[in-house]
Amino acid sequence: MVYSGATTPAAGSERTLTPDPNLPPEHLPSAPVPVETATALLDPPPPAPKPQSPLQLWLHRTSIFLFVLISAVAGVLLVILPWTPEWTDNYLLLSFPWLRTVVTTGFFRGLCSGLGLLDIWIGFWEALHYHEHQ
Repeated sequence: MVYSGATTPAAGSERTLTPDPNLPPEHLPSAPVPVETATALLDPPPPAPKPQSPLQLWLHRTSIFLFVLISAVAGVLLVILPWTPEWTDNYLLLSFPWLRTVVTTGFFRGLCSGLGLLDIWIGFWEALHYHEHQ
């Protein structure tokens, strides 16, 4: 059977196809054919659930604070530490000279510092975009 592209909304999440009016009557179905619809990728996400109690609210605030703090500290360490003597003159790297040559290159140190800056940016972005659902 051939149907036109026109659809009409039905109850709930189903739509029905309407037959093409230009077709002869023997090709028309006796009842409309239901078609299920899926949510589109561009639909807004469902609203976040509201915190149930003050304890849950403070646990959420504490987790955000710890995430921002850990991100900032790890980021600062990754920015500064690769450029200090402790980066190359440590017990772990003295046993592996080939790893020490890789770690002491400027590219690797810059890569670590860039990841540190990214980590700092992510932490502060979370802090600036924090809001409570009320």
